[in-house]
Amino acid sequence: MEADMKAQVLVVGAGPVGLTAAMDLASRGIDVVVAEIRRAGDPPNVKCNHVSARSMEVFRRLGVAARLRDAGLPADFPNDCSYRTTATGIELCRIDIPSRARRYSATGGPDTWWPTPEPPHRINQVYLEPILFAHAAAQARIIILARTEITDIAQHDDHVVAQARNLDSGETFRIDASFVIGCDGSRSLVRKAIGASLSGTPVIQRVQSTFIEAPQLKELMGAHTKAWMVLSLNPRRSGTTVAIDGHDRWLIHNHLKPDEPEFDSVDRDWSIRAILGVDEHFDYKILSKEDWVGRRLVADRFRDRRVFICGDAAHLWMPYAGYGMNAGIADAVDLCWQLAAHLNGWAPAAILDAYAAERQPITDQVSRFAMDHAMKMMAQRGGVSAEIEDDTPRGHAARAALAKAAYDLNVQQYCCAGLNFGYYYDASPIIAYDGETPPPYAMGSFTPSTVPGARAPHVFLRDGRSLYDAFGTGYNLLRFDPAIDVAPLQSAAAARRIPLALIDVAPDEAGGAYAEKLVLVRPDQHIAWRGPAAPEDAQSLLARLTGAAV
Repeated sequence: MEADMKAQVLVVGAGPVGLTAAMDLASRGIDVVVAEIRRAGDPPNVKCNHVSARSMEVFRRLGVAARLRDAGLPADFPNDCSYRTTATGIELCRIDIPSRARRYSATGGPDTWWPTPEPPHRINQVYLEPILFAHAAAQARIIILARTEITDIAQHDDHVVAQARNLDSGETFRIDASFVIGCDGSRSLVRKAIGASLSGTPVIQRVQSTFIEAPQLKELMGAHTKAWMVLSLNPRRSGTTVAIDGHDRWLIHNHLKPDEPEFDSVDRDWSIRAILGVDEHFDYKILSKEDWVGRRLVADRFRDRRVFICGDAAHLWMPYAGYGMNAGIADAVDLCWQLAAHLNGWAPAAILDAYAAERQPITDQVSRFAMDHAMKMMAQRGGVSAEIEDDTPRGHAARAALAKAAYDLNVQQYCCAGLNFGYYYDASPIIAYDGETPPPYAMGSFTPSTVPGARAPHVFLRDGRSLYDAFGTGYNLLRFDPAIDVAPLQSAAAARRIPLALIDVAPDEAGGAYAEKLVLVRPDQHIAWRGPAAPEDAQSLLARLTGAAV
Protein backbone atom coordinates (compact mmCIF):
# COMPACT_ATOMS: atom_id res chain seq x y z
CA MET A 1 0.00 0.00 0.00
CA GLU A 2 1.06 3.56 -0.63
CA ALA A 3 1.75 5.72 2.36
CA ASP A 4 -1.31 7.15 4.10
CA MET A 5 -1.98 10.86 3.62
CA LYS A 6 -3.34 13.49 5.95
CA ALA A 7 -5.16 16.70 5.14
CA GLN A 8 -7.22 19.22 6.99
CA VAL A 9 -9.77 19.01 4.17
CA LEU A 10 -10.19 16.41 1.44
CA VAL A 11 -11.96 17.71 -1.67
CA VAL A 12 -13.38 15.01 -3.93
CA GLY A 13 -13.46 16.23 -7.52
CA ALA A 14 -11.26 18.70 -9.40
CA GLY A 15 -13.84 20.41 -11.55
CA PRO A 16 -14.38 24.17 -11.23
CA VAL A 17 -16.28 23.82 -7.94
CA GLY A 18 -13.74 21.52 -6.30
CA LEU A 19 -10.80 23.61 -7.48
CA THR A 20 -12.46 26.78 -6.19
CA ALA A 21 -13.04 25.12 -2.82
CA ALA A 22 -9.40 24.06 -2.63
CA MET A 23 -8.11 27.51 -3.61
CA ASP A 24 -10.42 29.29 -1.20
CA LEU A 25 -9.36 27.08 1.69
CA ALA A 26 -5.68 27.43 0.82
CA SER A 27 -6.04 31.21 0.71
CA ARG A 28 -7.26 30.99 4.31
CA GLY A 29 -4.31 28.89 5.49
CA ILE A 30 -5.86 25.43 5.23
CA ASP A 31 -4.05 22.37 3.83
CA VAL A 32 -6.08 20.55 1.18
CA VAL A 33 -5.86 17.29 -0.76
CA VAL A 34 -7.92 17.07 -3.95
CA ALA A 35 -8.77 13.66 -5.41
CA GLU A 36 -9.68 13.54 -9.12
CA ILE A 37 -10.32 10.48 -11.31
CA ARG A 38 -9.08 12.17 -14.49
CA ARG A 39 -5.47 12.59 -15.48
CA ALA A 40 -3.86 15.97 -14.90
CA GLY A 41 -4.47 17.99 -18.01
CA ASP A 42 -7.32 15.86 -19.33
CA PRO A 43 -9.80 18.22 -20.99
CA PRO A 44 -13.25 18.52 -19.39
CA ASN A 45 -16.52 18.15 -21.23
CA VAL A 46 -17.67 21.09 -23.33
CA LYS A 47 -20.27 22.20 -20.79
CA CYS A 48 -20.36 25.50 -18.95
CA ASN A 49 -20.01 28.58 -21.15
CA HIS A 50 -20.47 31.36 -18.62
CA VAL A 51 -18.73 32.56 -15.46
CA SER A 52 -20.98 34.83 -13.44
CA ALA A 53 -19.96 38.15 -11.96
CA ARG A 54 -20.09 36.70 -8.44
CA SER A 55 -17.77 33.88 -9.50
CA MET A 56 -15.42 36.35 -11.18
CA GLU A 57 -15.35 38.33 -7.93
CA VAL A 58 -14.22 35.14 -6.19
CA PHE A 59 -11.55 34.50 -8.82
CA ARG A 60 -10.38 38.11 -8.47
CA ARG A 61 -9.86 37.57 -4.75
CA LEU A 62 -8.04 34.31 -5.46
CA GLY A 63 -5.73 35.98 -7.97
CA VAL A 64 -6.80 34.17 -11.13
CA ALA A 65 -9.43 36.47 -12.68
CA ALA A 66 -7.01 38.22 -15.03
CA ARG A 67 -5.79 34.93 -16.51
CA LEU A 68 -9.37 33.78 -17.04
CA ARG A 69 -10.28 37.09 -18.64
CA ASP A 70 -7.48 36.60 -21.18
CA ALA A 71 -8.79 33.21 -22.28
CA GLY A 72 -11.72 31.94 -24.28
CA LEU A 73 -13.09 33.66 -27.36
CA PRO A 74 -10.92 36.18 -29.23
CA ALA A 75 -10.77 39.51 -27.41
CA ASP A 76 -12.89 41.34 -30.01
CA PHE A 77 -15.46 38.56 -30.47
CA PRO A 78 -18.92 39.89 -29.47
CA ASN A 79 -20.50 37.98 -26.62
CA ASP A 80 -23.95 38.79 -28.05
CA CYS A 81 -26.91 36.42 -28.11
CA SER A 82 -28.43 36.47 -31.59
CA TYR A 83 -31.92 35.08 -32.30
CA ARG A 84 -32.34 33.91 -35.87
CA THR A 85 -34.56 31.65 -37.93
CA THR A 86 -31.47 29.44 -38.35
CA ALA A 87 -27.84 30.06 -37.49
CA THR A 88 -27.26 31.21 -41.07
CA GLY A 89 -30.74 32.64 -41.59
CA ILE A 90 -32.70 35.80 -40.79
CA GLU A 91 -31.77 37.62 -37.59
CA LEU A 92 -34.78 38.38 -35.40
CA CYS A 93 -33.14 40.27 -32.55
CA ARG A 94 -29.90 40.50 -30.61
CA ILE A 95 -29.01 40.89 -26.94
CA ASP A 96 -25.90 43.05 -26.82
CA ILE A 97 -23.16 41.65 -24.57
CA PRO A 98 -19.67 43.21 -24.82
CA SER A 99 -16.61 41.33 -25.99
CA ARG A 100 -13.96 40.82 -23.36
CA ALA A 101 -11.94 43.67 -24.88
CA ARG A 102 -14.86 46.00 -24.05
CA ARG A 103 -15.96 44.27 -20.88
CA TYR A 104 -14.78 46.92 -18.43
CA SER A 105 -15.52 49.96 -20.59
CA ALA A 106 -18.78 49.27 -22.46
CA THR A 107 -21.81 51.35 -21.53
CA GLY A 108 -25.43 51.59 -22.56
CA GLY A 109 -26.35 47.93 -22.99
CA PRO A 110 -28.34 45.59 -20.74
CA ASP A 111 -25.13 43.83 -19.70
CA THR A 112 -22.95 46.85 -18.94
CA TRP A 113 -24.21 48.36 -15.68
CA TRP A 114 -23.03 45.63 -13.32
CA PRO A 115 -22.25 46.99 -9.81
CA THR A 116 -19.05 44.98 -9.47
CA PRO A 117 -15.33 45.14 -10.22
CA GLU A 118 -15.67 41.92 -12.24
CA PRO A 119 -18.49 41.65 -14.80
CA PRO A 120 -19.42 38.21 -16.18
CA HIS A 121 -17.12 36.37 -18.56
CA ARG A 122 -18.15 34.08 -21.40
CA ILE A 123 -15.63 31.24 -21.53
CA ASN A 124 -16.16 27.55 -22.15
CA GLN A 125 -15.13 25.09 -19.48
CA VAL A 126 -12.48 23.61 -21.81
CA TYR A 127 -10.53 26.86 -21.34
CA LEU A 128 -11.68 27.71 -17.82
CA GLU A 129 -10.84 24.51 -16.02
CA PRO A 130 -7.17 24.12 -17.09
CA ILE A 131 -6.45 27.63 -15.83
CA LEU A 132 -8.07 26.90 -12.48
CA PHE A 133 -6.24 23.57 -12.28
CA ALA A 134 -2.84 25.15 -12.93
CA HIS A 135 -3.49 27.93 -10.43
CA ALA A 136 -4.60 25.47 -7.76
CA ALA A 137 -1.70 23.08 -8.41
CA ALA A 138 0.76 25.94 -7.89
CA GLN A 139 -0.52 26.60 -4.35
CA ALA A 140 1.75 25.26 -1.63
CA ARG A 141 -1.16 24.14 0.52
CA ILE A 142 -2.90 22.13 -2.21
CA ILE A 143 -2.02 18.59 -3.30
CA ILE A 144 -3.94 17.29 -6.33
CA LEU A 145 -4.05 13.51 -6.73
CA ALA A 146 -4.89 12.77 -10.36
CA ARG A 147 -6.25 9.37 -11.39
CA THR A 148 -7.41 8.81 -7.82
CA GLU A 149 -10.82 7.43 -6.97
CA ILE A 150 -12.35 7.71 -3.51
CA THR A 151 -14.08 4.41 -2.91
CA ASP A 152 -15.34 4.74 0.66
CA ILE A 153 -15.75 7.32 3.40
CA ALA A 154 -15.97 6.52 7.11
CA GLN A 155 -16.64 9.18 9.73
CA HIS A 156 -15.21 9.21 13.24
CA ASP A 157 -15.65 11.65 16.10
CA ASP A 158 -12.72 13.86 15.17
CA HIS A 159 -11.81 12.92 11.59
CA VAL A 160 -12.86 11.21 8.38
CA VAL A 161 -11.11 8.27 6.74
CA ALA A 162 -11.36 8.05 2.96
CA GLN A 163 -10.29 4.92 1.12
CA ALA A 164 -8.58 5.81 -2.17
CA ARG A 165 -7.40 3.86 -5.20
CA ASN A 166 -4.84 4.80 -7.81
CA LEU A 167 -6.64 4.07 -11.09
CA ASP A 168 -3.39 3.42 -12.97
CA SER A 169 -1.53 1.20 -10.52
CA GLY A 170 -4.52 -0.26 -8.71
CA GLU A 171 -2.86 0.42 -5.38
CA THR A 172 -5.05 1.50 -2.49
CA PHE A 173 -4.34 3.91 0.33
CA ARG A 174 -6.17 5.96 2.95
CA ILE A 175 -6.52 9.66 3.41
CA ASP A 176 -7.25 11.01 6.88
CA ALA A 177 -8.95 14.41 6.89
CA SER A 178 -10.71 16.61 9.40
CA PHE A 179 -13.46 17.28 6.84
CA VAL A 180 -14.49 16.11 3.36
CA ILE A 181 -16.18 18.15 0.63
CA GLY A 182 -17.86 16.24 -2.19
CA CYS A 183 -17.62 18.16 -5.47
CA ASP A 184 -17.88 14.96 -7.46
CA GLY A 185 -20.81 15.69 -9.72
CA SER A 186 -24.24 14.30 -10.38
CA ARG A 187 -23.27 10.69 -9.61
CA SER A 188 -21.56 11.75 -6.38
CA LEU A 189 -20.17 8.99 -4.19
CA VAL A 190 -19.94 11.52 -1.37
CA ARG A 191 -23.65 12.31 -1.62
CA LYS A 192 -24.42 8.61 -1.35
CA ALA A 193 -22.01 8.25 1.56
CA ILE A 194 -23.93 10.81 3.63
CA GLY A 195 -27.26 9.20 2.76
CA ALA A 196 -28.54 12.21 0.84
CA SER A 197 -31.00 11.81 -2.01
CA LEU A 198 -32.06 14.11 -4.85
CA SER A 199 -35.69 15.06 -5.28
CA GLY A 200 -37.63 17.28 -7.65
CA THR A 201 -38.28 16.92 -11.36
CA PRO A 202 -36.00 14.23 -12.85
CA VAL A 203 -36.62 15.15 -16.50
CA ILE A 204 -37.61 18.58 -17.81
CA GLN A 205 -36.07 18.24 -21.23
CA ARG A 206 -33.51 16.14 -23.05
CA VAL A 207 -30.94 17.91 -25.17
CA GLN A 208 -29.09 16.26 -28.03
CA SER A 209 -25.82 18.15 -27.87
CA THR A 210 -22.95 17.86 -30.35
CA PHE A 211 -19.48 19.42 -30.34
CA ILE A 212 -18.42 19.96 -33.94
CA GLU A 213 -15.62 21.35 -36.03
CA ALA A 214 -16.95 23.29 -39.01
CA PRO A 215 -14.50 25.73 -40.66
CA GLN A 216 -17.11 26.78 -43.23
CA LEU A 217 -19.72 27.89 -40.72
CA LYS A 218 -18.16 31.22 -39.79
CA GLU A 219 -18.24 32.30 -43.44
CA LEU A 220 -21.83 31.14 -43.90
CA MET A 221 -22.85 33.16 -40.85
CA GLY A 222 -20.98 36.21 -42.14
CA ALA A 223 -24.11 38.13 -43.11
CA HIS A 224 -24.56 38.93 -39.43
CA THR A 225 -22.27 40.34 -36.77
CA LYS A 226 -20.58 37.55 -34.84
CA ALA A 227 -22.28 36.27 -31.71
CA TRP A 228 -21.22 34.07 -28.83
CA MET A 229 -24.57 32.28 -28.92
CA VAL A 230 -26.99 31.94 -31.82
CA LEU A 231 -30.46 30.68 -31.01
CA SER A 232 -32.41 29.26 -33.95
CA LEU A 233 -36.21 29.51 -33.93
CA ASN A 234 -38.09 27.88 -36.78
CA PRO A 235 -40.95 25.37 -37.17
CA ARG A 236 -38.65 22.52 -38.20
CA ARG A 237 -36.06 22.41 -35.42
CA SER A 238 -35.12 25.03 -32.85
CA GLY A 239 -31.72 24.87 -31.23
CA THR A 240 -28.65 26.72 -30.02
CA THR A 241 -25.21 27.21 -31.58
CA VAL A 242 -22.43 28.25 -29.19
CA ALA A 243 -19.10 29.60 -30.41
CA ILE A 244 -16.38 27.76 -28.50
CA ASP A 245 -13.15 29.14 -29.96
CA GLY A 246 -14.49 31.91 -32.20
CA HIS A 247 -13.15 30.14 -35.27
CA ASP A 248 -14.02 26.56 -36.20
CA ARG A 249 -15.49 24.85 -33.14
CA TRP A 250 -19.13 25.02 -32.13
CA LEU A 251 -21.48 23.33 -29.69
CA ILE A 252 -24.92 22.58 -31.13
CA HIS A 253 -27.85 22.00 -28.74
CA ASN A 254 -30.90 20.30 -30.23
CA HIS A 255 -33.68 20.84 -27.67
CA LEU A 256 -35.80 17.71 -27.92
CA LYS A 257 -39.57 17.98 -27.73
CA PRO A 258 -41.77 16.28 -25.13
CA ASP A 259 -42.72 13.56 -27.63
CA GLU A 260 -39.04 12.83 -28.35
CA PRO A 261 -38.09 10.85 -25.23
CA GLU A 262 -34.71 9.47 -26.32
CA PHE A 263 -31.51 11.17 -27.45
CA ASP A 264 -31.75 9.32 -30.76
CA SER A 265 -35.41 10.17 -31.26
CA VAL A 266 -34.26 12.70 -33.84
CA ASP A 267 -31.59 12.11 -36.47
CA ARG A 268 -28.54 13.98 -35.22
CA ASP A 269 -27.23 15.01 -38.64
CA TRP A 270 -30.64 16.25 -39.77
CA SER A 271 -31.13 18.29 -36.60
CA ILE A 272 -27.70 19.93 -36.87
CA ARG A 273 -28.35 20.94 -40.47
CA ALA A 274 -31.85 22.23 -39.61
CA ILE A 275 -30.54 24.32 -36.71
CA LEU A 276 -27.66 25.71 -38.75
CA GLY A 277 -29.75 26.19 -41.91
CA VAL A 278 -27.35 24.31 -44.19
CA ASP A 279 -27.85 21.61 -46.81
CA GLU A 280 -26.31 18.19 -47.37
CA HIS A 281 -23.21 19.72 -48.98
CA PHE A 282 -22.11 21.35 -45.73
CA ASP A 283 -19.16 19.49 -44.15
CA TYR A 284 -18.53 19.21 -40.46
CA LYS A 285 -16.78 16.82 -38.07
CA ILE A 286 -18.24 15.56 -34.81
CA LEU A 287 -15.66 15.96 -32.04
CA SER A 288 -17.86 14.58 -29.27
CA LYS A 289 -21.45 13.92 -28.31
CA GLU A 290 -22.42 15.86 -25.19
CA ASP A 291 -26.07 14.84 -24.71
CA TRP A 292 -27.61 15.85 -21.41
CA VAL A 293 -30.86 15.87 -19.46
CA GLY A 294 -32.28 19.05 -17.97
CA ARG A 295 -33.57 18.39 -14.44
CA ARG A 296 -34.61 20.16 -11.26
CA LEU A 297 -33.18 18.16 -8.40
CA VAL A 298 -31.97 19.31 -4.97
CA ALA A 299 -30.46 17.10 -2.27
CA ASP A 300 -32.44 16.64 0.93
CA ARG A 301 -29.29 17.24 2.94
CA PHE A 302 -26.03 19.05 2.19
CA ARG A 303 -24.12 17.68 5.15
CA ASP A 304 -23.63 14.79 7.51
CA ARG A 305 -21.36 15.71 10.42
CA ARG A 306 -17.89 16.16 8.86
CA VAL A 307 -18.84 15.56 5.25
CA PHE A 308 -20.41 18.15 2.91
CA ILE A 309 -21.53 18.30 -0.71
CA CYS A 310 -21.37 21.21 -3.17
CA GLY A 311 -22.28 21.87 -6.79
CA ASP A 312 -23.80 19.13 -8.94
CA ALA A 313 -23.41 16.69 -6.06
CA ALA A 314 -26.01 18.79 -4.21
CA HIS A 315 -28.24 20.18 -6.96
CA LEU A 316 -28.97 19.80 -10.68
CA TRP A 317 -31.07 22.06 -12.86
CA MET A 318 -31.48 23.45 -16.35
CA PRO A 319 -28.46 25.67 -17.13
CA TYR A 320 -30.50 28.81 -17.77
CA ALA A 321 -28.77 32.03 -16.75
CA GLY A 322 -25.57 29.96 -16.63
CA TYR A 323 -26.12 29.34 -12.94
CA GLY A 324 -25.30 25.64 -12.63
CA MET A 325 -21.54 25.76 -12.10
CA ASN A 326 -21.76 29.25 -10.62
CA ALA A 327 -24.17 28.12 -7.92
CA GLY A 328 -21.68 25.40 -7.05
CA ILE A 329 -18.90 27.97 -6.74
CA ALA A 330 -21.15 29.98 -4.40
CA ASP A 331 -21.68 26.80 -2.34
CA ALA A 332 -17.94 26.29 -2.07
CA VAL A 333 -17.22 29.86 -0.98
CA ASP A 334 -20.00 29.84 1.63
CA LEU A 335 -18.78 26.56 3.09
CA CYS A 336 -15.04 27.14 2.93
CA TRP A 337 -14.83 30.38 4.90
CA GLN A 338 -16.83 28.67 7.66
CA LEU A 339 -14.59 25.58 7.59
CA ALA A 340 -11.50 27.79 7.71
CA ALA A 341 -12.92 29.78 10.62
CA HIS A 342 -13.34 26.58 12.58
CA LEU A 343 -10.04 24.98 11.57
CA ASN A 344 -8.15 28.19 12.30
CA GLY A 345 -9.60 28.20 15.80
CA TRP A 346 -11.81 31.28 15.90
CA ALA A 347 -15.19 29.58 15.50
CA PRO A 348 -16.64 26.43 17.04
CA ALA A 349 -17.92 23.55 14.94
CA ALA A 350 -21.42 24.97 15.31
CA ILE A 351 -20.60 27.59 12.69
CA LEU A 352 -20.82 24.81 10.10
CA ASP A 353 -24.56 24.49 10.72
CA ALA A 354 -24.94 27.66 8.67
CA TYR A 355 -23.89 26.06 5.38
CA ALA A 356 -27.02 24.02 4.76
CA ALA A 357 -29.23 26.65 6.41
CA GLU A 358 -27.97 29.22 3.91
CA ARG A 359 -27.31 27.34 0.68
CA GLN A 360 -30.09 24.74 0.57
CA PRO A 361 -32.97 27.26 0.38
CA ILE A 362 -31.11 29.37 -2.19
CA THR A 363 -30.36 26.44 -4.47
CA ASP A 364 -33.96 25.30 -4.28
CA GLN A 365 -35.09 28.82 -5.18
CA VAL A 366 -32.64 29.18 -8.08
CA SER A 367 -33.62 25.76 -9.39
CA ARG A 368 -37.22 26.99 -9.63
CA PHE A 369 -36.10 30.14 -11.45
CA ALA A 370 -34.31 27.94 -13.96
CA MET A 371 -37.16 25.46 -14.36
CA ASP A 372 -39.71 28.23 -14.84
CA HIS A 373 -37.55 29.79 -17.52
CA ALA A 374 -37.02 26.41 -19.18
CA MET A 375 -40.76 25.87 -19.46
CA LYS A 376 -41.24 29.30 -21.04
CA MET A 377 -38.42 28.64 -23.50
CA MET A 378 -39.89 25.27 -24.45
CA ALA A 379 -43.24 26.95 -25.12
CA GLN A 380 -41.58 29.64 -27.22
CA ARG A 381 -39.68 27.10 -29.33
CA GLY A 382 -42.81 25.05 -29.84
CA GLY A 383 -44.93 28.03 -30.89
CA VAL A 384 -42.92 29.38 -33.82
CA SER A 385 -45.17 30.46 -36.68
CA ALA A 386 -45.06 28.49 -39.93
CA GLU A 387 -44.68 31.86 -41.67
CA ILE A 388 -41.59 32.96 -39.75
CA GLU A 389 -39.30 32.78 -42.79
CA ASP A 390 -41.76 34.11 -45.40
CA ASP A 391 -41.00 37.32 -47.25
CA THR A 392 -44.57 38.54 -46.85
CA PRO A 393 -46.34 41.04 -44.59
CA ARG A 394 -47.49 38.15 -42.39
CA GLY A 395 -43.94 36.79 -42.28
CA HIS A 396 -42.54 40.20 -41.31
CA ALA A 397 -45.19 40.55 -38.60
CA ALA A 398 -44.44 37.06 -37.26
CA ARG A 399 -40.73 37.85 -37.06
CA ALA A 400 -41.33 41.18 -35.32
CA ALA A 401 -43.57 39.56 -32.73
CA LEU A 402 -41.15 36.70 -32.06
CA ALA A 403 -38.20 39.09 -31.89
CA LYS A 404 -39.83 41.10 -29.11
CA ALA A 405 -40.97 38.00 -27.23
CA ALA A 406 -37.55 36.35 -27.48
CA TYR A 407 -35.72 39.48 -26.33
CA ASP A 408 -38.05 40.20 -23.43
CA LEU A 409 -37.96 36.62 -22.20
CA ASN A 410 -34.23 36.07 -22.49
CA VAL A 411 -32.53 39.36 -21.68
CA GLN A 412 -33.14 38.55 -18.03
CA GLN A 413 -31.24 35.25 -18.18
CA TYR A 414 -28.25 36.52 -20.17
CA CYS A 415 -28.07 39.71 -18.11
CA CYS A 416 -29.05 38.10 -14.81
CA ALA A 417 -28.17 40.76 -12.24
CA GLY A 418 -30.75 39.43 -9.79
CA LEU A 419 -29.25 35.96 -9.57
CA ASN A 420 -25.80 37.50 -9.19
CA PHE A 421 -26.43 40.21 -6.64
CA GLY A 422 -29.97 39.94 -5.31
CA TYR A 423 -30.06 36.69 -3.36
CA TYR A 424 -29.77 36.81 0.40
CA TYR A 425 -29.64 34.48 3.39
CA ASP A 426 -32.72 35.03 5.55
CA ALA A 427 -32.59 32.09 7.96
CA SER A 428 -28.95 31.80 8.96
CA PRO A 429 -27.90 31.02 12.54
CA ILE A 430 -24.80 33.22 12.15
CA ILE A 431 -26.37 36.48 10.92
CA ALA A 432 -27.70 39.18 13.28
CA TYR A 433 -31.04 40.10 11.74
CA ASP A 434 -32.74 43.36 12.66
CA GLY A 435 -36.30 42.80 11.48
CA GLU A 436 -36.10 44.44 8.07
CA THR A 437 -37.11 42.31 5.11
CA PRO A 438 -34.63 42.27 2.21
CA PRO A 439 -35.96 43.62 -1.09
CA PRO A 440 -37.29 41.04 -3.56
CA TYR A 441 -35.31 40.15 -6.66
CA ALA A 442 -35.93 38.48 -9.99
CA MET A 443 -33.61 36.69 -12.39
CA GLY A 444 -32.67 39.93 -14.12
CA SER A 445 -33.19 42.65 -11.52
CA PHE A 446 -32.50 43.47 -7.88
CA THR A 447 -32.27 46.33 -5.40
CA PRO A 448 -28.94 46.78 -3.54
CA SER A 449 -29.45 46.41 0.18
CA THR A 450 -27.64 46.49 3.48
CA VAL A 451 -30.19 44.24 5.20
CA PRO A 452 -28.26 41.54 7.08
CA GLY A 453 -27.95 38.48 4.86
CA ALA A 454 -27.70 40.49 1.62
CA ARG A 455 -24.54 41.01 -0.42
CA ALA A 456 -22.63 44.12 0.60
CA PRO A 457 -23.28 46.73 -2.12
CA HIS A 458 -20.24 47.38 -4.23
CA VAL A 459 -18.71 50.83 -4.69
CA PHE A 460 -15.45 52.15 -6.07
CA LEU A 461 -13.41 54.12 -3.55
CA ARG A 462 -11.98 57.56 -4.17
CA ASP A 463 -8.55 56.12 -4.96
CA GLY A 464 -10.08 53.97 -7.72
CA ARG A 465 -9.97 50.69 -5.82
CA SER A 466 -12.91 48.35 -5.57
CA LEU A 467 -14.34 48.25 -2.07
CA TYR A 468 -13.90 44.48 -2.23
CA ASP A 469 -10.19 44.88 -2.93
CA ALA A 470 -9.91 46.72 0.37
CA PHE A 471 -11.41 43.79 2.25
CA GLY A 472 -9.28 41.55 4.42
CA THR A 473 -9.66 37.76 4.44
CA GLY A 474 -11.85 37.74 7.57
CA TYR A 475 -14.64 40.03 8.71
CA ASN A 476 -14.65 43.61 7.46
CA LEU A 477 -16.11 46.48 9.47
CA LEU A 478 -17.21 49.30 7.17
CA ARG A 479 -17.30 52.62 9.04
CA PHE A 480 -18.94 55.62 7.38
CA ASP A 481 -18.24 58.06 10.23
CA PRO A 482 -14.68 58.08 11.61
CA ALA A 483 -15.90 59.65 14.84
CA ILE A 484 -17.63 56.42 15.87
CA ASP A 485 -15.63 54.47 18.45
CA VAL A 486 -15.31 50.86 17.35
CA ALA A 487 -12.54 49.90 19.78
CA PRO A 488 -14.86 47.71 21.91
CA LEU A 489 -15.78 45.65 18.84
CA GLN A 490 -12.16 45.40 17.75
CA SER A 491 -11.08 44.32 21.22
CA ALA A 492 -13.80 41.70 21.42
CA ALA A 493 -12.75 40.32 18.02
CA ALA A 494 -9.10 40.24 19.06
CA ALA A 495 -10.00 38.37 22.24
CA ARG A 496 -11.71 35.72 20.13
CA ARG A 497 -8.92 35.77 17.52
CA ILE A 498 -11.48 36.74 14.86
CA PRO A 499 -9.78 38.48 11.93
CA LEU A 500 -11.42 41.90 11.62
CA ALA A 501 -10.36 44.68 9.27
CA LEU A 502 -11.61 48.23 9.79
CA ILE A 503 -12.33 50.05 6.54
CA ASP A 504 -13.22 53.72 6.70
CA VAL A 505 -15.39 54.85 3.80
CA ALA A 506 -16.34 58.48 3.27
CA PRO A 507 -20.10 59.02 2.82
CA ASP A 508 -19.56 60.48 -0.65
CA GLU A 509 -17.60 57.38 -1.63
CA ALA A 510 -20.56 55.19 -0.67
CA GLY A 511 -22.75 57.01 -3.17
CA GLY A 512 -25.89 56.46 -1.11
CA ALA A 513 -25.50 52.68 -1.12
CA TYR A 514 -25.02 52.57 2.66
CA ALA A 515 -27.38 54.39 5.02
CA GLU A 516 -25.93 52.91 8.23
CA LYS A 517 -22.85 54.15 10.06
CA LEU A 518 -21.42 50.67 10.61
CA VAL A 519 -21.80 47.54 8.49
CA LEU A 520 -20.06 44.27 9.33
CA VAL A 521 -19.35 42.13 6.27
CA ARG A 522 -18.51 38.44 6.35
CA PRO A 523 -15.60 36.86 4.44
CA ASP A 524 -18.05 35.92 1.65
CA GLN A 525 -19.24 39.55 1.17
CA HIS A 526 -22.63 38.97 2.82
CA ILE A 527 -23.66 41.35 5.58
CA ALA A 528 -23.60 39.91 9.10
CA TRP A 529 -24.69 42.95 11.13
CA ARG A 530 -25.28 46.70 10.83
CA GLY A 531 -25.94 49.50 13.29
CA PRO A 532 -25.60 53.19 14.12
CA ALA A 533 -22.83 52.54 16.65
CA ALA A 534 -20.73 49.70 18.01
CA PRO A 535 -22.92 47.14 19.82
CA GLU A 536 -23.17 47.48 23.56
CA ASP A 537 -22.42 43.78 23.99
CA ALA A 538 -19.82 43.06 21.33
CA GLN A 539 -19.01 39.66 22.80
CA SER A 540 -22.58 38.47 22.40
CA LEU A 541 -22.73 39.68 18.82
CA LEU A 542 -19.52 37.91 17.87
CA ALA A 543 -20.67 34.76 19.63
CA ARG A 544 -23.77 34.83 17.44
CA LEU A 545 -21.83 35.46 14.24
CA THR A 546 -19.38 32.61 14.85
CA GLY A 547 -21.88 30.02 16.03
CA ALA A 548 -20.75 30.21 19.65
CA ALA A 549 -24.05 31.56 21.00
CA VAL A 550 -26.16 29.01 22.83
